[in-house]
Parts: sequence; C-alpha cells; structure tokens
Amino acid sequence: MKELASHQHFALFKPYGYLSQFVNNQTTRKNKKLLGELYNFPENCMAIGRLDYHSEGLLLLTTDGKISEAIRSEKFEKEYYVQIDGIITDNAISELKKGVTISIEGKSFETKEAIVKKLKSTPKLPERAKKIRDERHGATSWISIIIREGKFRQVRKMTAVVGFPTLRLVRVRIGEITMESMKAGTVKHLNLNELLKK
Repeated sequence: MKELASHQHFALFKPYGYLSQFVNNQTTRKNKKLLGELYNFPENCMAIGRLDYHSEGLLLLTTDGKISEAIRSEKFEKEYYVQIDGIITDNAISELKKGVTISIEGKSFETKEAIVKKLKSTPKLPERAKKIRDERHGATSWISIIIREGKFRQVRKMTAVVGFPTLRLVRVRIGEITMESMKAGTVKHLNLNELLKK
C-alpha cells in the first residue's frame, strides 16, 4: 500500500487551446500550449487519455501507469456535453445510440452502442476562451453522449457522420468523477479510492 500511496492523482478542467501532453513532439507546433503551463504537476505525471486541442473539460492525470490503464479501459464511462450545428433529429440520436461507422487512421471503425440524449437546456459551463459562433449563423443544440471507448476525435467524428458537426465538446464525467463546479484551468487532487470508484 505504501507504493500506491506515493502516487499522485489529479483532476483538471482542460481549457480550450491546450494539448493533453507535457512535451511538444515532432508532430506538434512549438507554439502550442501544454499542460505544464497550468499547474506544477509532479515528475512522471501523465494524462489519462486525451482531449484534443479544441476540446475542454475533465482530464485526469496520474503518476501511476496502472491507474492510467484502468481508467482508459471500457469499464469506465466517459460523458460529454456536445454543442452541435443545427437542431439534432430523433433519427440522428437513434443512429448515434446504435453505433456509427467513422474513420480512424484511414480505416473504418464501428462505434459501440452509446447513451445519447438531447439536453433540454444549455448546460452551465465556463465560457470558452474562443467564442462559439452565435445563433445568427444558425440554430445549435446540446446533447449528452456517453461512451466507453476513446478513439481520437471519436465524438466529433460521430456527430459529423450523422450530419451535425460539433461546435463545442466538453467532457463532464469519467466513471463517477465529475467536473462539479471546476473552472477552466483549475486542478484538484484526487485519492486512489475516488479514481477506482465505479
């Protein structure tokens, strides 16, 4: 238990415009903002999964590789609030629920069944650093999508396939861990029991 207790775990509200990594690699531009600019994370800290540059919300971090692997598994639900271009139809929601075919690294990928519902009102979220286009450019709507996978840009690709491109994507929950009232860029410590709670 002493070895486990020595590890540290964090929840971060990743803001828009940051990469989910600590070091720029050869495939990323040097001017991209990194997680280390938000908080003094310990050495060997890693993001558990990723949120792409344009996406926001709950990102878990840990110094424990075993914890990272467990949280990334399909045992844990990942819930996203998604603002889409247009008023989503019942048919599109049905397609998303059943699973759709998207492209991952040039190959067809069938998404698994998802829990999808239209949100009755705009969720209360921190304002995004870069504004979303306003209603004068057409109506938008919000949906909740719960998946257990985590392919690159999966949710964005899913909504695009059914004809409703994503305008804003915010992850609000991983397993039982939620953003609660966190603001963009804020960090809080988690304990091991919270991370492994189902």
